[in-house]
Amino acid sequence: MRSWVPAQKLINQLVPKKPSKELDLLLSVAITLIINQGREDNQNRYPIHTIVNEAVKAAAMTAKTKHARGLINAVLRKASTLYDKDTEDRPIGIAYPAWWIQQLQNAYPKQWQTICAIQQKRPPLVLRINIKKIEPSSYRALLDSKKIAYRYIEQIGKISVKTTIVIVDPMPVSQIPGFEDGLVSVQDAGAQLAPILLNPKEGERILDACAAPGGKTAHLAEYMQSNQYHLTALEIDGERIKKVISNIERLALPKGNIAVIQGRAEARDWWDGLLFDKILLDVPCSASGIVRRHPDIVFLRRQDDIPNLVKAQRALLESAWQKLKPGGLLLYVTCSIFPQEGAEQVAWFVSQHPNALRLEAPGQLLPDENHDGFFYGLLMKSKE
Repeated sequence: MRSWVPAQKLINQLVPKKPSKELDLLLSVAITLIINQGREDNQNRYPIHTIVNEAVKAAAMTAKTKHARGLINAVLRKASTLYDKDTEDRPIGIAYPAWWIQQLQNAYPKQWQTICAIQQKRPPLVLRINIKKIEPSSYRALLDSKKIAYRYIEQIGKISVKTTIVIVDPMPVSQIPGFEDGLVSVQDAGAQLAPILLNPKEGERILDACAAPGGKTAHLAEYMQSNQYHLTALEIDGERIKKVISNIERLALPKGNIAVIQGRAEARDWWDGLLFDKILLDVPCSASGIVRRHPDIVFLRRQDDIPNLVKAQRALLESAWQKLKPGGLLLYVTCSIFPQEGAEQVAWFVSQHPNALRLEAPGQLLPDENHDGFFYGLLMKSKE
């Protein structure tokens, strides 16, 4: 998906007439592989002749493309000369819609190009160490023993972190030491601040209002020093609930302390009426901060999605606030870099609620080499 648009342009340039759907897809996959030879990492890197030969073999497997084997061979060889490794001017990159670029330019006039450049790259493989099972120093020693290169992150958004580590050369999760045993989870560094900011304590009732796939739910449970707490993980989607449960089981977290419930966060039918001490509200959003992990987002998102998302986020905020104790904390989180969904949303909410006090939090995290783009807004419900 990162290289889809340049691949399509190349097909239009090299194929005399519009190819069939099957031929177009086969050429697109092969050309994106050729384009990716110029990337800085080693993933999906193959000799050009291998890509050409495999594409021709694939074409021979169906009558819909069998006739085009000669064309495929010629087009891919020509494409490979245009994307020679020594060429500096490769048009690799996500083709952002014009409205998206305008949003970034308006919000970040001096940074928007840097943001786009970072989001063209593949993301780092970041782990969260499960301190319920292993000390960070012990896990680093385990990686050393396996000769796996890593670096650890000490700060995110000026907040100290102790459980965040980056694997230098990405690998499948099945090869990550201790993954199946629950020693670590894969989670972007920018997503690892929630428990530190909420600081849940013994005896508290905590709500993760939009829980799936369960990374933040699990992290909250890992953060707790004792098993004297009650954590509710709420999720609207039944299929995604299975991921939450799977995460909890793999990490061997205490099921007796965690209630996984299917329901709409805006509704009250799932709620027993007891107010929560802490609420994590990781709302549905444009996902504009995680494009390098999900490059399909720029193809799927539409400009009119943003006001609709802002409206839904406000409804979630209003509902969550009603379920929060006086003196309690609500952490509002998005994986967006559009201000309408972050800073402007929290400013609006505080202006509408005299009992909402905004506390210190990182606010907008823009994507960088260590993490994707996130927004964190921390609110306290005044007792006055």
